[in-house]
Amino acid sequence: MILDAAAPTAPQAAAQALARGELLGLPTETVYGLAADADNAEAVARIFAAKGRPADHPLIVHVAGSAAVPHYAHEVPLFAQALIDAFWPGPLTLILPRLPSRAAAAAGGQASVGLRCPAHPAAQAVLAACAQLPAPIHGLAAPSANRFGRVSPTTAAHVADEFGPELLVLDGGPCEVGIESTIVDCTRGVPVLLRPGSISRDAIESACGLRPLSKDELPTHAPRASGTLLAHYAPSATVRLMDARQLQSGLDVLGTDAAHLAVYARAPLRTPSRRVLLRPMPQDAALAARELFAALRGFDDAGVRLIWVETPPDTPEWEGVRDRLARAAAAAP
Repeated sequence: MILDAAAPTAPQAAAQALARGELLGLPTETVYGLAADADNAEAVARIFAAKGRPADHPLIVHVAGSAAVPHYAHEVPLFAQALIDAFWPGPLTLILPRLPSRAAAAAGGQASVGLRCPAHPAAQAVLAACAQLPAPIHGLAAPSANRFGRVSPTTAAHVADEFGPELLVLDGGPCEVGIESTIVDCTRGVPVLLRPGSISRDAIESACGLRPLSKDELPTHAPRASGTLLAHYAPSATVRLMDARQLQSGLDVLGTDAAHLAVYARAPLRTPSRRVLLRPMPQDAALAARELFAALRGFDDAGVRLIWVETPPDTPEWEGVRDRLARAAAAAP
């Protein structure tokens, strides 16, 4: 059931469903999440089962603010606190040392936990309602509300398409950011960027005074984190990344025979085939991120078998979009 998140009773209805151990389609500014009480192991297990997600692949726990961090983490390094102060609420997840008694199922059994404070008003309203329950809920485990490895949802309708009418989904409108949060590991003495997002490396360095290392620069003892598998975010159609010249050459070679093909590019392209779906990619990185997953889902809905995408620029503001498209393309057979 889809419920308008702006309805006065929506946050309380959502909190009560979560207290019963049910799952919830939760709007955030990044993507819609499939939420459950992070401290309820049975409810968290339902997330893994619904998504078809391996139980050792950790979930991000969403909290109302920094006051909830001590409930889950026993240490917050100074640089991590600086990032909290700079970017929460917002699209930043921090991996912190986990209290052994907290969120073990959500953390995939690891000694660390990923925490994020969402900026979406509906998510904040639900978290506030959860805190007012007779048995308060301190945080919500909420991976993207889609089948494991597939395209993340950025509207309530996307979530309903994935899981059907039995799931309660709060409709908070299209997601403003459109790709998942930046993930920074804070468990090894320095910030390590595990997943790029809308918050850039430069912004991280400016906030905490330390340049984040890449996973390759500090590979040992790296915690597992959401959305970091080689193949991820994939539509049913096969995704191929090419530059603009390769795209046009491919369209020229196929000519009028081109069919079951979508092309998503910033460059103006031409094709003589009426059976090719051409969609322009925004020139602005933030706009491209906002519409990326909806565009991929739209191509699937149109029944195409192949999606050609112009490779995004190799510049900092495009890193999150490049990451998502590279993982989508890696899922190709």
